[in-house]
This record gives sequence, C-alpha cells and structure tokens, in this order.
Amino acid sequence: MPKAGIIYNDVKPIASRVAVELKEKLTAAGWSVCLTSGVGGMLGYSTPNSPVCHTPIEGLTPPGFDSEMKFAIVLGGDGTVLAASRQVAPHGIPLLAVNTGHMGFLTEAYLNQLPQAIEKAMAGEYEIEQRAMLTVKVFRKESVLWEALCLNEMVLHREPLTSMCHFEIAVGRHAPVDIAADGVILSTPTGSTAYSLSAGGPVITPGVPALQLVPICPHSLASRALVFPDNLPVNIYPVNAPRLVMVVDGNGGCYVMPEDRVHVERSQYSANFIRLQPTEFFRILREKLGWGLPHIAKPTSVELP
Repeated sequence: MPKAGIIYNDVKPIASRVAVELKEKLTAAGWSVCLTSGVGGMLGYSTPNSPVCHTPIEGLTPPGFDSEMKFAIVLGGDGTVLAASRQVAPHGIPLLAVNTGHMGFLTEAYLNQLPQAIEKAMAGEYEIEQRAMLTVKVFRKESVLWEALCLNEMVLHREPLTSMCHFEIAVGRHAPVDIAADGVILSTPTGSTAYSLSAGGPVITPGVPALQLVPICPHSLASRALVFPDNLPVNIYPVNAPRLVMVVDGNGGCYVMPEDRVHVERSQYSANFIRLQPTEFFRILREKLGWGLPHIAKPTSVELP
C-alpha cells in the first residue's frame, strides 16, 4: 500500500478542513495516510535562565513519516512549508506545497488546483527540485546548546531594540573579519528572496552552490553582502557584552552569550519540492516580487533631431 503524508496549518480553518477531506480521498484511493500539524516543525526557544533547548534535528520528524513515504502534501503558507521541510528533510520525503496563505513563494499550487495536483502526485508525474539547507548550532565550549535545520536564513541581532553589534566571523579557513552592524544574516539561495533581500542582499537562483552573508545596517561602507561557496563552514563569535538573539527561518531560536559560538554549515539534508511543471524561477520572481516588470512605457520608435 503506497504511503503519503499531510502537514497542515491547524490555525487556519480552511487548511484543517482540506486536510481531513484530502486524507479521506487518498484513503479511498488505497493509500495509507499520516496526518500531522506543522506545529511539530516549529523551533523552540531557549531563555537566559534555561539556555539549553536542544532538540536534535532528527527529533522533529512526526510519527509515521519515514523513507517509505512517497510524498507529503503541505497545506499552508511559507511558514508552514518551512516547518514541514524541517520535519521531513532527514528522510528525504518530497513535499507538494499547496498555498492557503498569502505570499506562497515556496508553494507549487493553489487550492483550486489541488485535485489536479494530487492526481499528478499519485501518478508520479512530477520532478523533484532540491533546495540546500543549513545546519545551525550554538556551542558553549564543546557543548551544543541548540540546533536546527534552516531553509531560509539565520539571523543574529541584539534585543529588544536595534543597536550596533560587533561580530567576528570566520568563513572556512579564512582569517576572521570584524563586522559592526545591527545584525548579520546568513542565507541560502532559497532565503535570498526573503529577509536578506530586504537587507540589500542579492538574489541567488536556486541550485547555485553558494551562501551569502549580509550585514544588517552596517556601520561601514566596506561591510557589504558576501557570496561564497556553500562547502565552507561559518563560525560567528559575538563580541558584545550583552546577549544576542538568534532567529532561524523567522521562527525560533535562542540567546547567544559572549562566550558562545554559532556554527553554520550546509546540511547533509536537503528540502525536496515536487514540481508539477518545469521550474521557471524568473517567472516566480516576476509574479511574487514584481522583478523585471516594466515601470515606464517602452519607446516604439526613435525620432532623430
């Protein structure tokens, strides 16, 4: 019996309703179905009084989700897709993301396209697009305080108000550099269209084996976004006396003290997305972010003086 999963945003009534209907449809078609909420992929927070909030990366996988599963359907917006990717990436389960949110940058289909999308998924008529993920860990000496899989970005900054921080950042074996800024963003190509784009970083097309480091409001004309190979690990050492806050995928994170070290590297796991038609990244940029749209009328002819 083939096996499928459904991960949905249980805060949204429409996603909850469609999840139940979809389970009934797949079950009637002879599929074994595991149903779970995307809440299980949400990241925990550590606190100054309880700095250790260590849930192993493989510990977020829901019961019943394993390598035997053909695919999992995600019902929600980009936040649910990010959570689902953490839940299933260790088992390489392909995700068919259906948008019930707003932007839906990571989704493949809308609700009105769901019947056709499910038929194609059940028939195996799709391609799989792999997206690089990051492993983010916070160390205190040699002990891991916190870790997570990251599809978009890791952000390190001060709270509760923005103010300049100092970071020593070592990329691979290169000498550490000092950056003074409100914070730093370390992003994958997938995350290059998220927070790092708003902070002035470049768009990196998926599939390019690169990461980018983007200072947030840097206090130097020399501190600008850096793109480098994704096989180089990154170590970030906070220099400030006050604690900093690390946030992963805009979801959860932990406090980072001056004696801590943030270690980021490309993960051994990837997010696998089902694509029902050939991927056209520039079309997505155009539709979702307005990239390349003409903002003035093009001249139809040139008049010589």
